[in-house]
Amino acid sequence: MSEAADSLEPIFLSVGSGDDQRQIAMQLRAARKGAKGATFVWLSGYRSDMSGTKALELDALAERLGLGCIRFDYSGHGQSGGTFTDGTISRWLEEAFAVIDHAKPKRIVLVGSSMGGWIALRLIQELRKSKKTTVIQGLVLIAPAPDFTIDLIEPNLSDVERRSLAERGYFEEPSDYSPEPNIFTRALIEDGRANRVLTGIIETGCPVHILQGMQDQDVPFAHSLKLVEHLPADDVVLTLVRDGDHRLSRPQDIERMLSAAETLALHNHP
Repeated sequence: MSEAADSLEPIFLSVGSGDDQRQIAMQLRAARKGAKGATFVWLSGYRSDMSGTKALELDALAERLGLGCIRFDYSGHGQSGGTFTDGTISRWLEEAFAVIDHAKPKRIVLVGSSMGGWIALRLIQELRKSKKTTVIQGLVLIAPAPDFTIDLIEPNLSDVERRSLAERGYFEEPSDYSPEPNIFTRALIEDGRANRVLTGIIETGCPVHILQGMQDQDVPFAHSLKLVEHLPADDVVLTLVRDGDHRLSRPQDIERMLSAAETLALHNHP
């Protein structure tokens, strides 16, 4: 692991206006002069941040290859401002878009983990709509969780959780990864419906590599199979890791992620 990854000082970008304004922490690694290859953009999962193992390993890979790497924390996460419970897919998507717009990379490979996979797919749609000149050269999705609020949370809500959502506007569940419980808000769930991607054909216009653990307790591997059905137009590779969990952070899992990211970043597309 390179020490350089965390020695990059975060810089802050102001996103939103008025009461909605929040300071988003970013770590931007510039590509080496003359380096040929796309810039990596790391998109974290729910309650994860840009200093997690996978994010740092991706940054270290960028440093080794001389490529650019963009990492940031969603509002309410890591070093960014804003309140976690104000977070929705739309809000975090707006921040991802603003960070890319600020950094203005020519070509990118999006690397999205869990919820970051959902944001990556929505980001592609928004970048296309905006006619931005950034070219999306590839997509690496790790245990992707598109539409997780609709497909994975809503159908499994208990009566107690439904009541809590109705009365308090949120419910809590224990987290496997933190002593603090996971909080899911009514706003997140309602906003999720407006950001659905598994409703028809998703055209990414780039090669896609999905890594999915078959022992994943958070995002069942059937969810990745469903996603593949919505990507009929693109070159899609799905790697099922038989003994892999949701995090896919073991050395062999990291190696798969880095290998996929490097291949896509160095591969020129017309």
